[in-house]
Amino acid sequence: MDQLGNTLWKIADELRGAMNADQFRDYMLSFLFLRYLSDNYETAAKKELGKDYPALNARLSDGQGSVTPLAKWYKENPKDIKDFEKQMRRKVHYVIEPTHLWNSIAELAKTQSKELLRTLQDGFKYIENESFESTFQGLFSEINLDSDKLGKNYEERNKKLCNIIQKIAEGINSFDKNIDYLGDAYEFLIGKFAAGSGQKAGEFYTPQRISDILSGIVTLDSQDPSKGEKKKIERVLDFACGSGSLLLNVRKQMTDANGTIGKIFGQEKNITTYNLARMNMLLHGVKDTEFEIHHGDTLVNDWEILNEINPSKKIEFDAIVANPPFSYRWEPTEAMGEDFRFKSYGLAPKSAADFAFLLHGFHFLSKEGTMAIILPHGVLFRSGAEEKIRTKLLKDGNIDTVIGLPANLFFSTGIPVCILVLKKCKKFDDVLFINAVDHFEKGKRQNNLLSENIEKIVDTYKNRKEEIRYSRRVSMDEIEKNDFNLNISRYVSTALDEELIDLNEVNKKLVDLDKDITKARETHNKYLKELGLPPI
Repeated sequence: MDQLGNTLWKIADELRGAMNADQFRDYMLSFLFLRYLSDNYETAAKKELGKDYPALNARLSDGQGSVTPLAKWYKENPKDIKDFEKQMRRKVHYVIEPTHLWNSIAELAKTQSKELLRTLQDGFKYIENESFESTFQGLFSEINLDSDKLGKNYEERNKKLCNIIQKIAEGINSFDKNIDYLGDAYEFLIGKFAAGSGQKAGEFYTPQRISDILSGIVTLDSQDPSKGEKKKIERVLDFACGSGSLLLNVRKQMTDANGTIGKIFGQEKNITTYNLARMNMLLHGVKDTEFEIHHGDTLVNDWEILNEINPSKKIEFDAIVANPPFSYRWEPTEAMGEDFRFKSYGLAPKSAADFAFLLHGFHFLSKEGTMAIILPHGVLFRSGAEEKIRTKLLKDGNIDTVIGLPANLFFSTGIPVCILVLKKCKKFDDVLFINAVDHFEKGKRQNNLLSENIEKIVDTYKNRKEEIRYSRRVSMDEIEKNDFNLNISRYVSTALDEELIDLNEVNKKLVDLDKDITKARETHNKYLKELGLPPI
């Protein structure tokens, strides 16, 4: 919900003080996350307890001031707490103690309680270690509640947090209570923080419109996309998942098409972004048993579940999407040359790990799966080790589609990028080229893809359409004659054809023009004669 997102963004801008946008982002998104978990939990608790759920603004039986309904119930029903929490773990997959719920925290902020900071610290630890069946250790590790940026001492930090939380609570309360809006606002804020982060944005954010293209592609039938969306994707992977937005986009595409996803898998190297991704999953209603996000280095493949050497036991994915860092410098070792991901292809050069990322994902793609990956254009034509890898993928019939996108779509770079669509068992023996470089809306700082631009790309892929100056199916013979160079403009030029010149017509016009000049000269000389002047 952009309206709520804008309200929260304005609050963030007003309150961050000495912090830069990146630092304050972690506080803002964590509090939004806590609000979501709390609302979801209290809604389920109310349903579970029914008529026994206390009224709003209830007072405890011992005469204390207003408390949250669940806090009142806990106080008055100590013997039933264990069974209640067991039911909540079964139904919503987690438990939050009443004192750690957002409404309790917001009440402490409103009353400027000196216990707010300690309660927040305890609450974050509880959520990380005890709320869920699977622990989410380090979920709030990047949020330093003892930071000097918040204040010089406990009292100043507590006061600052009271102010921040009170403002956020007021901002959210002025909108619809539908908790789905919080997920939309979270996505909106991630985008806004990315826009202000420049080069750093590439670490955690893929613009929504580009995500729509990748999601639209991998959710279609792999063998024949014209048949429409798949009914089910057993497993989906993003091995450079950032904040998880791309994975969530695939999930949304599937549910919008009445399909289902078995489980979501993501990997992220940056600890801050890794935590954002885990929060993002939970905040969008993905249960802890429905996703697995790993903190680690994709290139060295340090995720245990992906390290199975036995081909018959390796995990495979029906859909793989990725937006890895462009032309990332890496340090491949000699031993990596024997790695099961790279052995048949060779190693990507040190100067650009683009094909290393691609081969990592491709290794785990199922035979009936689709992989869509965003890469710089260099992978299409660079020579050396990359040419060798590209040639083998083409000869093996694994590159299905090459899509060229406009320049300046990303916050982190202005270079134009491409999308490669790969399959292990593709139906068509040609390669579809889509040249969409001229199809966009120009922006002041960044270009944008419109809905019709996205629909055109996905529809062209879906129906394998050919259109002059936009798309073309190219045979492997032609690609081989071009030395397996996939530079898009070689196959689909966006330049307008030069107008054919009719030389006979040009000659006729020149003859007529010459006659007109002669006639004009004769008339002019006639006037000069009358004036007694020499002719020209």
